Amino acid sequence: MTSEIQEKGQRAKAASYMLNIKTTCEKNEALKKIAEQLLIDQPDIMAENAKDLAQGEQQGIPASTLDRIMLNEERIAAMADAIHLLISLNDPVGTIVERIEKDNGLRIEKRIVPLGVIGMIYEARPNVTIDAATLSLKTGNAVILRGSSSAKFSNMALVASIHRALAKTSIPTDAVQLIEDTSRETAKELFHLKEYLDVLIPRGGKALIDLVVNEATVPVLETGAGNCHIYVDEMADYIKAEKICLNAKTQRPSVCNAAESLLIHPTWFQEHGVQLLTSLHHAGVAIIGDEQVCQQFAAALPATAEDYATEFLDLKISVKLVENVYEAIEHIQYFGTNHSEAIITEDQLTAETFLNNVDAAAVYHNASTRFTDGFEFGYGAEIGISTQKLHARGPMGLPALTSTKYVIHGNGQIRE
Repeated sequence: MTSEIQEKGQRAKAASYMLNIKTTCEKNEALKKIAEQLLIDQPDIMAENAKDLAQGEQQGIPASTLDRIMLNEERIAAMADAIHLLISLNDPVGTIVERIEKDNGLRIEKRIVPLGVIGMIYEARPNVTIDAATLSLKTGNAVILRGSSSAKFSNMALVASIHRALAKTSIPTDAVQLIEDTSRETAKELFHLKEYLDVLIPRGGKALIDLVVNEATVPVLETGAGNCHIYVDEMADYIKAEKICLNAKTQRPSVCNAAESLLIHPTWFQEHGVQLLTSLHHAGVAIIGDEQVCQQFAAALPATAEDYATEFLDLKISVKLVENVYEAIEHIQYFGTNHSEAIITEDQLTAETFLNNVDAAAVYHNASTRFTDGFEFGYGAEIGISTQKLHARGPMGLPALTSTKYVIHGNGQIRE
């Protein structure tokens, strides 16, 4: 008996061949229909999302995770807006990136092509369903989605909406598949679906990503956890520092580009540190810090080495005093996850030292880490944020979902 994974893998592979011949206009028309259908189906989507939230509350799922699952009118409208931006972006597929003309008359072209079938395994956030599906379709890829049980009803409603939209277009509905069985067995089967999958992308917490990287035989495009740091230098402007730290920690603490650790120069801390931590504390942020921080800020609790390595995804931040930018860089290299790191300083040389030496997908000078996002970078949406260095790094938009092939034109040439 064919399993759900095998059946949907076969259908996605067949659909990927059909997508190869679709024009940009046909793909954009499909995206337009999806954006429209999401707004039409908004009441149904929110009703199914409410089931996930109710189930999550009963199971004791943390508030930060429930926030990632939650869909409301504003978030569904944002999904539709992201799709419209995606429509406006250039389609990379078919672009000739290199031409070579040999002395023997051979004409060699290097063209951008779809990857084929993308497998997406992710946790909690149902917006990933829309991001992954629309980015894949724009680049001519079929996609197999496997979300978590915590957002099962939401994901099913979103994919049903996508299928209703695609049924009105020339794009096959089989191009977007959802694995409805969220058991561990189906996940493991997906890890080894080399016959149909060209790449597998995990998006979620460190445990999920490590599991996929360690067990999958399908090529993995790795996205990483976000233990993001802000270093407040001796020459930092207080107004900028307070505004950036509050935004990076509190604007949406449950996402991977939120700040989790604050590193502060001792001289700056003596003048401004208590004021900054008080602002964070009043915003609901729990402070855990080193001995010096705890001595000077009564509300702080002692931090451990494990705390400095933790992605809290909540209103909590670790704080440590560091002697200079080099100690800040050393701390980040040891505890960081190569995601997003920031320095706040008015000293350009110190800023350049930090930006050039911190090994991360995105590094910031006097700006919040919250900008590491496909929409903010102008990609319309993102399939994830890559913290590896091969093929793609940082927010992954359309180019990350393509490969290349060589097309050679000849006139009877043979190799001597």
